[in-house]
Amino acid sequence: MLKRIFLIIFTAAVLACHAAPKPQPIVDGVTNIKPDEQQQLVIKEVVNLIESYNYKKIQINDSISSLILDRYIKALDPGRNYFIASDIKDFEKYRNTLDDDFKNGDLSAPFYIYNVYAKRLNEYFTYSLAQIKTKFDFNQNDTYIYDREKMPWATSVTALNDTWKKRVKYELINLNLAGTTGAKNIETLTKRYQNLQSQTSKANNQDVFQILMDAFTESIDPHTNYFNPSNAVAFNEDMSRSFEGIGARLQLENEVVKISEIIPGGPAFKGKQLSAGDKIIAVAQGDGEFVDVVGWRLDVTVTKIKGPKGTKVRLKVIPVGKEMSSKPVIVELVREKIILEDQSAKKKVKTINTNGKSYKIGVISLPAFYADFKAANSGDKNYKSTTRDVRKLIDSLKTFDKVDAIVMDLRSNGGGSLVEAISLTGLFIDKGPVVQVKDLRGKIEVDEDENTGVAWDGPFGVIVDRLSASASEIFAGAIQDYGRGIVMGTQTYGKGTVQSSIDLNKLVNPGMLQRVAGLITKNKTTGTAPSSTNPADINLGQINLTMAKFYRVAGSSTQHKGVTPDVVFPSIYPMDKIGEDTEPSALPWDVIPTSNFKPVANLAAVKAGLLKNSEQRISSSLDFKYLKQDISDLKKRDAEVSVTLNENKLKAEREAQEAKSLARQNELRALRGLPAIKKGEKITKQDAFDFIEDESLKVMGDFMQQSGNYVMNLGTAF
Repeated sequence: MLKRIFLIIFTAAVLACHAAPKPQPIVDGVTNIKPDEQQQLVIKEVVNLIESYNYKKIQINDSISSLILDRYIKALDPGRNYFIASDIKDFEKYRNTLDDDFKNGDLSAPFYIYNVYAKRLNEYFTYSLAQIKTKFDFNQNDTYIYDREKMPWATSVTALNDTWKKRVKYELINLNLAGTTGAKNIETLTKRYQNLQSQTSKANNQDVFQILMDAFTESIDPHTNYFNPSNAVAFNEDMSRSFEGIGARLQLENEVVKISEIIPGGPAFKGKQLSAGDKIIAVAQGDGEFVDVVGWRLDVTVTKIKGPKGTKVRLKVIPVGKEMSSKPVIVELVREKIILEDQSAKKKVKTINTNGKSYKIGVISLPAFYADFKAANSGDKNYKSTTRDVRKLIDSLKTFDKVDAIVMDLRSNGGGSLVEAISLTGLFIDKGPVVQVKDLRGKIEVDEDENTGVAWDGPFGVIVDRLSASASEIFAGAIQDYGRGIVMGTQTYGKGTVQSSIDLNKLVNPGMLQRVAGLITKNKTTGTAPSSTNPADINLGQINLTMAKFYRVAGSSTQHKGVTPDVVFPSIYPMDKIGEDTEPSALPWDVIPTSNFKPVANLAAVKAGLLKNSEQRISSSLDFKYLKQDISDLKKRDAEVSVTLNENKLKAEREAQEAKSLARQNELRALRGLPAIKKGEKITKQDAFDFIEDESLKVMGDFMQQSGNYVMNLGTAF
C-alpha cells in the first residue's frame, strides 16, 4: 500500500508543470560540472517524499534553504581554506532560493558553487606545488593556523597564499622529522600534491550531487540520507555483509589500483594467483578486450572488477615488488558471492577470578545488525544474518566452551536492521514486546519476539559505548527493561529514529525512465554517469527516509538520550562532540505509554552493589586514570587551531609526548608482567589490553556472585 502511495505522488510530481532550470553560470579556468536530467528528477522527488512522509512533517522553505546553503559550503570548505569572502558574498543570492529551485529540479546554483570551489582548489594545488622548492627557514618562530573555521573568510586568493605556503612548510617539517632528506622530501610532497590534484580533477556530477544531497537531508534530520547509485550499492553490501566479486580489497596509490588485502574464502584467495601489493593495470570482462585502468578513479575500477557471481573477469597485474615497466601477468577469475566474515559476529572465551572462584565468560563481538535480505527473499536457506550467526556462536559457547556467562559487546555498533535487533533480543528473552514504533501519523506499533524459548538462559551482560546506536540501543534497552542482564559502558549515541529504505527507481513507471533516458541522450552534460540511453541504465539511487521513532518497551524514547548503562564507565569518546544530542536537526526525546511486557527479574538492588564495586576498581585503575588524563588532554587540543613551524620546537614537543606515552605504556606493561618496550618498538596484537572489556568481565564476575538469589522467569532454552 505504501509503495502504491509513493508511486502516485512520485509520478504525479514528474508530470506536474514546473519551471525550466536556470542557465548555470560558467566558472572560468576549470571544467564545469553540470547536473543531469535524472538528478534533476531525483531532487524534486526527494523534496516531495520529505514533505509528505518525513516524521518531522516539515516543509522545504526559505529557512531550510538557508540551512542547506550553510551546510553545503561547510561540507566543501570546513576550514575556510579555499573560498574567499567575495565567493561567499556571491553565494548569498541563493540563501532563500534553493527550496524553490529544488522543487523545480533546478540544481544550477549548487553546481555553480561547486565549480567555484573546484577553481579555488586548483589554485591551491598550483600555488602549493610552486612553493615546495622554496628555501624555508625551519628555525623561524612562526605558526600555521590549520583550523580557520571561526575566522573571517580570506579577502582574496593572495591573502590565502600565506596559509597555503605555511601548510607546505608544515608538511615539509613533518617529512624532515620522519628522517628523510630534503631532496627526497621535495619529491615526496610534489608527488603527493600532484596525485591529490589529479584525483580531485576526476570529480563528476554524482560526487557533487552526493555532497549536495548530504547537506540537504542533514538539514532535515541527521538520519534521512540519499545515496547515489554507487553509494547505495555500498550501503546494501554493508548491510548484508556480502558482495559479488573476486574477494580483494583495493586502494589507490600513485594513480594505480593496488590490492591491499585478499579476503579469505573468495576466488582471489582460492586461486592463489594474487597477493597483497599486486597492482592492477587493466581489466577485461570475460573474453573481451582489456581496458587500461591506470589513472582511473578507484570506485570506477572497482565496478569493473565486481560483477554477478559465475561471471568471468580477467586482470592484468604487476606482481608486488615488480616495476611498473615489468611484463604484466594475466589472472583469470570467476566471481563469487563473498561473505565478509571479518565484519560479522565473533566469539572468544575469557576466564576471570572473582573472590577465589573462576568463571568462563563468552564474549560475542557484534559490529553491526546485518542481514542479507536479498538472499533471504530469494529463498536462500543459508542467508547471512546477525541472529543466525549469534545463535551458532551461543550454541558453541554452551556446548564446547561450557561458559558460565555471556557478554554481548556492542561497542562501536552503529545499528542496522530493526528486524535483527528484535530477533536477536528473542535469543535472550521469551516471547514478548521488544520495541515500540510510532509512525508519522502517531500510530504506535509494538514489535514482539514471537518465538517461545531462549538460546541462552544464563547470566548475561551487554557492553555499550558512545558509538552504540539505533538497533544496538533497542537491544540494550530491552535487555535492561526486562532485567535480563547488566548493561555496562557509557551512555549510547541516542539515535531513536526509524528509516525506510526506498529504491527511487521502483517509484517510477518504465515510461518515465524511458523519458529520462531520452532527455539524457538529447542533452549530454559534463560528468554524466550513463553512457547509454537504455532505461535499464538509469539509476535514481536510494533514500533512507526517517518515518518513525523507536521507543523502549517501558515507554522511553532512545532518541537524544540513548541508553544509560547500569554500570557506567568513563567514555573514551568526547560526549559533547559525538551523539544525537550534538546534532542541531535531531528530533527531541519524549515518552509514550509502556507496553504490556513482563520483566524477568528486578535487578535494582544488585545493580547498586555492582556499581559500587566497579567505581572502586576504576578509582584505583591506572588504565582509567590515564583515560581521564587523555580526555582532559583532548579537550585542550580541541581548543587549539595552530601549530608551531619552528622545527626544533615541534620536534621537542613531539619527543616529549612520545617519551610520556612510552613511559605510560611501560608502566602499564609492568603491571601486567610484560617486558618494557623501547622507543620505536611496536606493540604486538597479543600485548594489546582492552581495559574496558576487562572491567566489564569483572562486573560480570560480581554479578554472578551477587545475583545468586535472583530468579529469572525465562522460557526453555533451545
